[in-house]
Amino acid sequence: MITATQGVKLTSQCTSCGGVLVRDVGQFIDRGQLHWGVEGQCQACPDAWCEMGAGPGPEDIRQALLVEHGVTRLRLADREARLVPVLRALRKTHDLSLGEARLMAAELKEAGLVGTSVEMAHLAEGLRTQSVITSTATSPIRSPAHQTERITRKFRESDQPGASAD
Repeated sequence: MITATQGVKLTSQCTSCGGVLVRDVGQFIDRGQLHWGVEGQCQACPDAWCEMGAGPGPEDIRQALLVEHGVTRLRLADREARLVPVLRALRKTHDLSLGEARLMAAELKEAGLVGTSVEMAHLAEGLRTQSVITSTATSPIRSPAHQTERITRKFRESDQPGASAD
């Protein structure tokens, strides 16, 4: 069952014929797992494809979603929430070490974590399974290159086993 989804249409030049290539790209949550998908079709020739995968997806998909829909910030609704359930949810959702989860929990408690709306919905679902209540706010990206680079680095580092978020 898909519980959250977000997408955007992108156009570019078809490498086969030079026509207009339309790609529908997005992220979604299916059965509690974060996924991404791309469907592409040239408007001038028969070139078409579809691909999907698990996780946040290729960086161009994340960037397109952030630019089109803005950044979603996830925070703890109760800044005094117990740490253990938060750590459990973060470790399970992002496959983090305890130290990495502690750093991410501190950020979640203070400024909040940022990403696409689907990434933050996925994390919120994980926190909800541990009875942790969160809140989200979405805002547009003012400077796409600078903001998305910082957001991408934070999110990607949290998904890398053994990596730490700064």
